[in-house]
Amino acid sequence: MIKKGITRQIVLHYFFVVFLALLLVEFVFMLAVQRYYYESIYNTISTHISNSKDFFEPISRANNAEDGNNLSRLLENLKLSNTELQILDLNGRVLASSTAFESDRAVLQTSDISQALNGAMGRWVGRELSTGEQIMAVSHKFDLGGDHTYVIRYMTALTMVNSKLLVMGLLASAVGVAVLAIVLIISIGMANSIVRPINNITAVSAQMARGRLDVRVKGNYKHELGELASTLNFMAHEIVRSNQIKDDFISSISHELRTPLTSIKGWSETLDSGGYDPEETRIGMSIISKETERLIGLVEEMLDFSKLQQNQMKLVKGTVSIREIVQETMLNVWAKAEQKQIHLKLDADETYPYNVFGDGNRLKQVFLNIVDNAIKFSHENSWIYLSVKEENGQIIAAIQDTGIGISEEHLIKVRDRFFQVNHQNGGTGLGLAITQELVELHEGTITMQSELGSGTTVTITVPALMEDTNDNGAETQSSDGSIPN
Repeated sequence: MIKKGITRQIVLHYFFVVFLALLLVEFVFMLAVQRYYYESIYNTISTHISNSKDFFEPISRANNAEDGNNLSRLLENLKLSNTELQILDLNGRVLASSTAFESDRAVLQTSDISQALNGAMGRWVGRELSTGEQIMAVSHKFDLGGDHTYVIRYMTALTMVNSKLLVMGLLASAVGVAVLAIVLIISIGMANSIVRPINNITAVSAQMARGRLDVRVKGNYKHELGELASTLNFMAHEIVRSNQIKDDFISSISHELRTPLTSIKGWSETLDSGGYDPEETRIGMSIISKETERLIGLVEEMLDFSKLQQNQMKLVKGTVSIREIVQETMLNVWAKAEQKQIHLKLDADETYPYNVFGDGNRLKQVFLNIVDNAIKFSHENSWIYLSVKEENGQIIAAIQDTGIGISEEHLIKVRDRFFQVNHQNGGTGLGLAITQELVELHEGTITMQSELGSGTTVTITVPALMEDTNDNGAETQSSDGSIPN
């Protein structure tokens, strides 16, 4: 007995479909065989009747013999082996028979006789009343001239034919049972070939659910099962990778928080002890202020990322000039660039506004992050080129540096959250992830091209503000684009 499950369902479905198909085929086969045998018998008798009629009727008309002689001659000349010949009058009464002369028999009213009286070759299959035996009767009308018109009726038993048909039916049934047995075996094997991998995948997924993320689905499965196994393995790999990234992030952010906190705590204790001149006090307070701003920046970056992940980022949109934002960004990072003697150059038409419909503060955050990264990873005495242009209804802003560049391996991961190319440079690894989310909230795109040792180009594309856009004031939108009440 097959236990309940997919195996049982598959086996039963295959078995049922094949059983119905075999039943239909055997029914059609037996019907065709029976028809073939019955038609063969009918054709043999009807051919004999036609040949006899063509030969016998002209002779009988010429001789115009007496009725008794006609009947005797008909019985003698028209008899056919394995059949009983009957001669009937036009009323259906048996006048003579090849087995006995029965003039007092009851009138026959089978369909073959009525067909013969209408001039056709009549056929009837049924049971003989006296014996109960199944027979076939073939009848036809003979016109011997004058009043000598008879119905010639041949009867043959179908017992032997039916016996052969029964044997063939049993044989076909045996073949059907054998086929069903083979189908049952094959369907069980086929079901097991599907269920075993599913059971294996289920067992592995259960281990993964319990925290065993090091296990993998093993086996070279094909088609959908192979795709399922690959997806499950990939999912486990991504979970492990995500956990590793989170661990690295926690380690990195802990270091990032410890450094300013150590400085703040150290200078706070130093200043609290007193005895320092005003210059040292000013330096200490400056360090505390800078480190505090650094802590605030780290916390705000993590809060921004959390809001983006929960679709809670609020955008205050209005008409914004990308050129002005880029210029403000350059002024904000000018001092930091001067420290590394990095030159900033802007290429943009001063007379063209390059307006977009967006949140100025968030767009400025985007450019500040990208330009700050360009400065951080550029060599001293190098250049950073910024350009803004309008093309096909899009504002395209590009930031190109000649710094250390990014390898192809890291380029595809650099915008992943928590990812850092070099952990020694500090940061949370969220900057570019947040930047991409903010650009996408403005219905724009961000692309990066880089070559290790040759620099990086970051291109931001956002839809330009059409001239007929009616901007009557700022609108506050959530990160999913809806306008809150």
